[in-house]
Amino acid sequence: MTASNSPQVTAVVPTRDRPVLLRAALDAILGQDYPGGIDVVVVYDQSEPDLTLAEDPRIRVVTNSRTPGLAGARNTGILAATGELVAFCDDDDEWLPGKLAAQVAALRAAPDGAFVSCGIRVDYDGRSVDRSLPMDRVPLTALLRDRHTELHPSTFLIRRDALVDAIGLVDEEIPGSYAEDYEFLLRAARHAPLVNLTEPYVTVRWHKRSYFAQRWETISTALQWLLTRYPEFATVPAGEARVAGQIAFAQAAMGNRREAVRWARRTLAGNPKEPRAYLALAVASKAVNPDRVLRTLHKRGRGI
Repeated sequence: MTASNSPQVTAVVPTRDRPVLLRAALDAILGQDYPGGIDVVVVYDQSEPDLTLAEDPRIRVVTNSRTPGLAGARNTGILAATGELVAFCDDDDEWLPGKLAAQVAALRAAPDGAFVSCGIRVDYDGRSVDRSLPMDRVPLTALLRDRHTELHPSTFLIRRDALVDAIGLVDEEIPGSYAEDYEFLLRAARHAPLVNLTEPYVTVRWHKRSYFAQRWETISTALQWLLTRYPEFATVPAGEARVAGQIAFAQAAMGNRREAVRWARRTLAGNPKEPRAYLALAVASKAVNPDRVLRTLHKRGRGI
């Protein structure tokens, strides 16, 4: 693959108050050994832009002109992108060497493909865990069954024409912008199976945080919205049970025991082996602290 036949790639990097991590992310993007052109749109969301970044002609600095939050910031960057291919990268993540060249090659080898992802290296509390999805194509049914944490937004590389004209922008109406990346994946897979590389080409940093009551409420509301928006979940009972189990856990974490039990029952009706139901019931009975559960899962590179 030579520079003359390699498509231009625009990386969209939303950011908010992370100047040091942002510069590391930009260095990793622009340092890719890729024969085509690379440029970056840095989108400042609810924070003062650092215009000095634009001293590098490959970087454009803009402010979020749409709905405040990650979804609006991503969309601002997508609409400003000029590359044939659009990539996402969060401001606290870093692309690893070889990421871009490998993904572009995989996309070009799949003429019907519009979207390619790759594995990740989860960095949490001083530990690193590689997560890779052992599939080279990811159909919609696989995503309904499992969110697949490996398919992280910082791995996404998408044909811009398909993104704007077929898949559509990131949904800005999801409550609290929670799971907007999952909804985007579902929509992309509706368009065409996702191309995927098993090699971990992105370091994803998970940060310690306490999920306060308002956050759990947002999670519960957003996931219920998702079940309503995608009736296809009813065709994959185990997948619907997984989401219901997440809702049960969120309700338990808020102290809503009755709602937690109701959603846990719905979970077990769809899949008696779904562990989230049992975790939710344990939290609802105050036998387990929800933050402790999350910390334990994150150390293994997993989430609820």
